[in-house]
Amino acid sequence: MKQKRQVGVLLILILIAAVVWLLNFRSKQVTADVVPSMQDDKSIIELENPQIRMDQIERARRAEYKGSGRNPFSPAPPPQKPTPHPDFNKEIPGPQLPAPPPLPPPLALPANVRFYGFGTVPNGTSRRAFLTDGQEVYVVAEGETFLNRFRILRIGNASLEFEEIATGRAGSTPMIEEPAGGPSQ
Repeated sequence: MKQKRQVGVLLILILIAAVVWLLNFRSKQVTADVVPSMQDDKSIIELENPQIRMDQIERARRAEYKGSGRNPFSPAPPPQKPTPHPDFNKEIPGPQLPAPPPLPPPLALPANVRFYGFGTVPNGTSRRAFLTDGQEVYVVAEGETFLNRFRILRIGNASLEFEEIATGRAGSTPMIEEPAGGPSQ
């Protein structure tokens, strides 16, 4: 009996909600005052004299345009280059700035490390790079560290981009293709 009463109350509530929705849907009346009254609005700018100023209109009417003589539909003339002063090339005595330090050599993997291929994991999308130091083979994914010194940034079809973790310098190394028989000895 209790369950029948609950179902009955539910049906009555659904019926009331449907009636309210239909009345609200069909009603086109605006329930709120959309246009604020002008007397209640304090943000209206008060003018000292709201009359039309005929003297200012006449002055604007009598104003005459005086152009610069340049045709606005033709390209602008090239800018004039300033002529240097004759004493401009003289050296000024004073402290000289030190020469900038030479650029560091391009970052490279250690001499015994070679990038010889890449592959993908069947169930994933990240690429794996195959590197060797002659004795050990390393399989490293993009974003992982290598030799606790380098981070692999991008594994391309023909090159490997990496950065040195300590300095943040970036470098690249080409893929070394070996003959089918393995490395020559």
